[in-house]
Amino acid sequence: MLRFNRKTSACLAAAGLAFAMFAATAVAHESESELISAANSTLATFQQTDPSMTALLNRAPGYVVFPAIGKAGLGVGGAHGKGVLFEGGKPVGKAELTQVNVGAEAGAQKYGEVIVFESNNDLAKFKAGKFAFSGNVSAVALKSGVSGTAHFSGGVAVFTHGEKGLMYEASVGGQKFSYHPFGAQ
Repeated sequence: MLRFNRKTSACLAAAGLAFAMFAATAVAHESESELISAANSTLATFQQTDPSMTALLNRAPGYVVFPAIGKAGLGVGGAHGKGVLFEGGKPVGKAELTQVNVGAEAGAQKYGEVIVFESNNDLAKFKAGKFAFSGNVSAVALKSGVSGTAHFSGGVAVFTHGEKGLMYEASVGGQKFSYHPFGAQ
């Protein structure tokens, strides 16, 4: 017979909750056109919240928009979301984000994220699958005027906009990404 202490039970519960959120997020955008539509809607929300974001995006060689990232945890947790890579303002491919955390965190949330690339080299690393956030990268919560003074770290500026939930932990460190051009198998 298996015996679990409170900590083990809490970790298993958090892992189950995180998996459930991953599954819910994974089916949220079934087609390419639905994902692009959701990304465009999220982008409009970000630009409405902070009009200076438009100028930042126009200067960038590319950016990724994740309309809905689901995140959950209780000591152990994770996040998952699907998004769209834009180059020259045009959608060119699908991106996926996965994050696993261990540490002081509790709760669940759903949020949008925009990652702006500083150079063509940084964008090329993302497209080649050689891109992940280290533990020292953090996101800026979106508010009016914040993107006008954006500071790039590791070749990116990251912005988030909370939709639902409450999470005690707000880092983006440990996020890993995959990329597939639209139309590719």
